Amino acid sequence: MSTAQSPTDPPREDVYDTIIIGAGMSGLAAGIRLAYFDQRVCILEKHYTIGGLNSFYRQGGRDYDVGLHAVTNFTEKGSKRGPLAKLLRQLRFRWDDFQLVPAVGSAIRFPDVELNFGNDIKILEADVAKQFPHQKDNFQKLLARLLDYDDLDEASFNVSTRQVLEETITDPLLIEMLLCPLMWYGNARQQDMDFGQFCIMFRACYMEGFARPFKGVRLILKNLVRKFRGLGGELKLRSGVERIHVEGDHAVGVVLDDGTEIRGKRILSSAGQIETMRLCDDITQVDVARAGQLSFIESISILDRQPKQIGFDRTILFYNDSPRFHWERPEGTLCDPRTGVVCSPNNYLYDDSDGQLPDGVIRITTLANHDRWCALSEEDYRRQKTVQYDEAIDAAVRFMPDFRRHVIDTDVFTPKTIRRFTWHDNGAIYGAPDKQLDGQTHLSNLFLCGTDQGFVGIVGAIVSGISMANRHCLTSSQ
Repeated sequence: MSTAQSPTDPPREDVYDTIIIGAGMSGLAAGIRLAYFDQRVCILEKHYTIGGLNSFYRQGGRDYDVGLHAVTNFTEKGSKRGPLAKLLRQLRFRWDDFQLVPAVGSAIRFPDVELNFGNDIKILEADVAKQFPHQKDNFQKLLARLLDYDDLDEASFNVSTRQVLEETITDPLLIEMLLCPLMWYGNARQQDMDFGQFCIMFRACYMEGFARPFKGVRLILKNLVRKFRGLGGELKLRSGVERIHVEGDHAVGVVLDDGTEIRGKRILSSAGQIETMRLCDDITQVDVARAGQLSFIESISILDRQPKQIGFDRTILFYNDSPRFHWERPEGTLCDPRTGVVCSPNNYLYDDSDGQLPDGVIRITTLANHDRWCALSEEDYRRQKTVQYDEAIDAAVRFMPDFRRHVIDTDVFTPKTIRRFTWHDNGAIYGAPDKQLDGQTHLSNLFLCGTDQGFVGIVGAIVSGISMANRHCLTSSQ
């Protein structure tokens, strides 16, 4: 690594090796990786807490996860392959540090058809053969193609998934059902999906599967922060970046919202591609039309009993009310309950020593229009949270047992909440549709990690931070 220093540079102790924007999963992971190599690293977080989308909050004596339905890419203890094993090695965690517990099993429900899947691809294979017997061989051809895909193959990443599936699967309904969970769990593009993203998510959800720490996302975040700080890393909360200070083709540091300037040799941003470009003080105009459009509303119900006691025994249920999957921002309305995700954190295979979560919980996620939510007055905003909660429940109980008489408490978070936790334009869950797989920007020492780099989910975000740190911040050319 170059150690050259200009006579005009400030004293070395005032210059960080790497400044990281955002204390989400990718930023924290990148910070840990760099700190292992004795880099002086500072993570800047605009919010009062860590985690970004995968954060948590406490209300009415209960802890709520903001984004966590499940940790994807689950592999059993001892596995040496897959993204989870990679992140454990690179960050030097033990498998037990994350305390992941596998899902009971999940389902995709369209009118009159159901496909079950779990943490073994054979479960989905068997249900495809049962519900779509004429597609059994075609499904095997699809699996073979997915196994050969390279996550960082930019040439084929942006190919239309619908086109690929239509060349392989001849039943349109099976195509829609396979797309439903994968778009819900990692697709920023409306109606279609980049084939690269499809491959990543197919393996993450169908071939590896879902898990969850008994104590939720806070356990993962606590371990990441403890590791980062234990290695000497600096984490500054309530330290939003007002702009990135640019000189020529080089970023020399950042200016915080309070006017403080922090210098750094390189910057790694998890703020999103459009949002990061807007911060650069050599950029006068940003194409905001390229920002993501997809945001969610989440309706949380606390029950007086375990969900299994009312007949809901799935970990996650993905539903759609017609043969065509609806994946677009609602226009002319606040929310679109025609499709959604129902998740119960109770329905995991917790160890007897863990017992059961203290409350039964049902979480329902539906698509929402960020702009319409933000345009509401405070009074209308509070009222619409109740209205849209009721509409989400009405839609979901067409595909699951009606649990409404067992509800003892509720909460709702909207695109405004997501915007507050992530600062992504439009409260976009999965960032912009166009991903920057190599993490590079127009500046020689400013790089992207996280959602807009191309990996999503908790494990994906952590791997993104590791990969971009390795690629751009630990090379001799920097």
